[in-house]
Amino acid sequence: MGSSMATGVVVQLLFFGFQLVALLMSGAVLQVEAQGTWEILVENAGIASMHTAITRFNTAVLLDRTDIGASQLALPNGECRNDGQDESLQHDCTAHSAVLDLGTNRIRPLFVQTDTWCSSGQFRDDGTLVQTGGDNDGYSKIRTFTPCPGDGDCNWVETDVPLVEGRWYASNAQLPDGTQILVGGRNNPTVEFVPANGRGATYVPLIGNANDGQADNLYPYVHLLPNDQIFMFANQYSILFDWKRVTAVKQLPKLPGGPRNYPSAGSSVLLPLSAYIDYALPEVVVCGGATYGAFLNPGAALPSTASCGRIAPLSEGANWQMENMPLRRNMGDMVLLPDRTVLIVNGAANGAQGWGNAQNPVLTPVLYNPHGAVGRRFQVLTGTNIARVYHSTANLLPDGRVLIAGSNTHQFYTLTGYLATELRIEAYSPAYLRGKRPVIAYAPGELAYNARFEARIENANPGVIELNLVSAAYSTHSFGQGQRLIQLNAAAPAAAGGGAYTVAANAPPSAVIAPAAYYMLFAVSEGIPSIAQWVHVG
Repeated sequence: MGSSMATGVVVQLLFFGFQLVALLMSGAVLQVEAQGTWEILVENAGIASMHTAITRFNTAVLLDRTDIGASQLALPNGECRNDGQDESLQHDCTAHSAVLDLGTNRIRPLFVQTDTWCSSGQFRDDGTLVQTGGDNDGYSKIRTFTPCPGDGDCNWVETDVPLVEGRWYASNAQLPDGTQILVGGRNNPTVEFVPANGRGATYVPLIGNANDGQADNLYPYVHLLPNDQIFMFANQYSILFDWKRVTAVKQLPKLPGGPRNYPSAGSSVLLPLSAYIDYALPEVVVCGGATYGAFLNPGAALPSTASCGRIAPLSEGANWQMENMPLRRNMGDMVLLPDRTVLIVNGAANGAQGWGNAQNPVLTPVLYNPHGAVGRRFQVLTGTNIARVYHSTANLLPDGRVLIAGSNTHQFYTLTGYLATELRIEAYSPAYLRGKRPVIAYAPGELAYNARFEARIENANPGVIELNLVSAAYSTHSFGQGQRLIQLNAAAPAAAGGGAYTVAANAPPSAVIAPAAYYMLFAVSEGIPSIAQWVHVG
């Protein structure tokens, strides 16, 4: 190990120790308990995944940018990418995307032609990943990836239909009508739709007005709500947005605590929707972020915020309820877990997003329990020794683990020194994987809206068995685009012989609650999830 790398590791471990001391001294932290385990799945994936998505074939699509020079993963069969517009390497025989087979941990290189730097994406109803925008020659591109089994040969397709307007640092959301809305982007405060179906781009004042001296309106947080409106958030500001009329319908209160979107990003999730309350009163959480000015003055290593805001945007008099995480954090990732809790992982305690701007990586994830009382919602978990800062990702896996990939705070691959480009891929196993796990012996592969169905569950404890659907998010820049969890109205389990149980439930009532797509169906018994079965809803 070189001296600079060793110094970086020592700094990280010392900071990890300082974090634990701070936790023990903080009266605000009521649960301090190391839980969960970490494992390295791939020692060298060859690319640092800036964008990650999990497919219904139990593979992970990994995607970096092309204008970064050579990666560490060769394209197969002597294939090379020739791109006269590439700003780094116009003849490039290395891959900038790959697929990880989660069953074998085998990496297969993929070919992507145009630059996907800081792009966006979302799964279509048929399971195809639609990937949009980027920089340079990718700015107006629409790409698709139709997934296949791990031993298949599926690859990226660059479509001939461009975006209405180029997008860089935008966010995508799947809509009930089967199209996707693309929100914002650098110097582009508009929305558009893919496919456009004759619709153009429309200016959104929220995105334009949320711009500031360091452009804290990028990668907006976009959540489809059960009333068929969109919760749209940029910087510290949010609205309810009618996507059919393409207009804002309600301005929500300002979130205290500074900017929350790129380059000062915290993270955000729509909390689980529940059939037991008719999917009413949805709530959104935004946690963490950088201090304003951290991006403009990275040498100051300004401290990140520990604050979280929670709002029920459809309630009368909606306002932000504030609380603090145990650790301050920017560029963290919030991941919905099948037991309806939220993992907050990755990020840094100082600095901001951008090349070389991160300081003091936060190695310790925390668990957020949305059902707990204020002040008792956070639990500190087992830490890792691998820093994940700018351009890192986190995705829920069908087996209940969380895939952690990426981290590159450099313009090019820099494999030594402090916060070196990270090519290892990890998985975090939450503590719920230590218990007796239920097994979905049978569930239908297709769920029509509002249809009653039955699942056969084995190895479960008698009592309440939940059936929860979780979407496959597109993770990039601290936001899981399209991430949602739907708790179905599972009836009391009925004994089915042999220690098994039959559990009946209704599929989601409409595409407003669950846009048509492939979802992971988990059975959860006493807080312990099964391995998911992929089901198509729609």
